[in-house]
Amino acid sequence: MRAHVDRVHALGLQYILWYSVPFVGVHSAAYRRFQGKFLGENARLGTAILDPRFPEVREYLIGTYETAMREWDLDGFKLDFVEAFEPTPDRQGERGGGRDIDSIPEAADRLLTDVIARLRAIKPDVMVEFRQSYIGPLMRKYGNMFRAGDCPNDAVENRVRTLDIRLLCGDTAAHADMLMWHSEESAESAALQLLNVLFSVPQISVLLDRVPPKHIEMLRFWLGFWREHRDVLLDGQLAPLAPEAMYPVVLACTPEKQVAAVYADAVVSLQESIPSQLMIVNGTLGDRVVIELAADCGTRALDVRDCRGVVVRTESVHLAPGLHRIEIPSAGLATLRAQG
Repeated sequence: MRAHVDRVHALGLQYILWYSVPFVGVHSAAYRRFQGKFLGENARLGTAILDPRFPEVREYLIGTYETAMREWDLDGFKLDFVEAFEPTPDRQGERGGGRDIDSIPEAADRLLTDVIARLRAIKPDVMVEFRQSYIGPLMRKYGNMFRAGDCPNDAVENRVRTLDIRLLCGDTAAHADMLMWHSEESAESAALQLLNVLFSVPQISVLLDRVPPKHIEMLRFWLGFWREHRDVLLDGQLAPLAPEAMYPVVLACTPEKQVAAVYADAVVSLQESIPSQLMIVNGTLGDRVVIELAADCGTRALDVRDCRGVVVRTESVHLAPGLHRIEIPSAGLATLRAQG
């Protein structure tokens, strides 16, 4: 395992390992060791659920992660299934018997607090990822990466989940679920998977040697856009509009630039004066976006690109108050820059 992690590090990457925190397999030595210290069992998964109220259970879990980090030089952990720390009805009222904490939530808090403290003592910049089903503002105490719940190949669900996370996670990193699509899809259709999670950290999960060149060109363009403008996409003032309609328009803004991502046939109202650089992302398979301006924004240089970054049109346009129809290819980008 250490040699494997070393090879990954040699590629310039970091390594995170996934652990299912509460579970021990019924055929494992830990299952025999901790008999009588379970909250219940999951027959479908073939596991028992450890009771964090026992100090030896907490120490066993923490020690497992510490040993893995030291021996394998890991950079972080995905600590999953934390929501499983709840008793079966027949064990709801159990107290004492070696438990040093009566409350299961309090014991889970103690476990995760000690986990992050001891891992940071080894690597201060350790990464700890949690998944959406058990995250909230409190979880920022223990982790620095929140990921959307499982929704592979579901662009709309990934958009909603990542934006939901952004609205509660402060400056904690918000990650999308893994992006997948069929190799025979058009580049435009594949691009929608990425465009729907622009305001989070994308995770590309297709096999890059098995998708066509157009898909690779699309990924290079849009990932380059994401890197260049992450200051506004991740750290700008975020405004996901119409949550009851699954955020069909998302705005992000800094003093210098604004991104407007459009995921439905909707008018994008920009009521305030727009910065010197306005980027409109067509997150649909249509070929135009309509914006509404409340004020005169002067003459702008318009640059329109398709989903692979190929320039399809450049011109100067005057942005007067009112509606403006802008032709943008499917999954394409229009950039409006102030002149002079």
